[in-house]
Amino acid sequence: MLRTGGSRLVAPGLRRLLSQRAQPGLAAAGARAYHERVVDHYNNPRNVGSFDKDDPNVGTGLVGAPACGDVMKLQIRVDEGTGKIVDACFKTFGCGSAIASSSVATEWVKGKQMEEVVTIKNTEIAKHLSLPPVKLHCSMLAEDAIKAAVKDYEAKKAKLGDTPSEKAAEA
Repeated sequence: MLRTGGSRLVAPGLRRLLSQRAQPGLAAAGARAYHERVVDHYNNPRNVGSFDKDDPNVGTGLVGAPACGDVMKLQIRVDEGTGKIVDACFKTFGCGSAIASSSVATEWVKGKQMEEVVTIKNTEIAKHLSLPPVKLHCSMLAEDAIKAAVKDYEAKKAKLGDTPSEKAAEA
């Protein structure tokens, strides 16, 4: 039976489970506990949405994990002149850890150069979110999505004969 909890439907046991603190920073009791950052990014995801994939300043990374069914679309909007990522968004179909990993990834790429964001490793995302070993594939998807979005953007620019490094050299 589900009951209304604010504007969301919450199973009676889930509300109790989420409100308990097994240890500081953890949002669930028992052997399987998620860090409060995972719960925060799941309940309040940042940068959800999508850009026009045909926009030449947008790179789209679409990745999935067939084993668990998670699918992640991460998009970046790049400033042509500077090569900096000025905005990022995501849409993820999957578990809370996948949504949290996507949300963190979009926050981390904003304001950075593309060369810098491709160095973001899944281990950094997993450590930040304190993901359990069984959920490490979620942070791997986020890393792959970032790299795929950058690759897509660079492919668009190459097709147009217009790369960010050429623009920076001209300036």
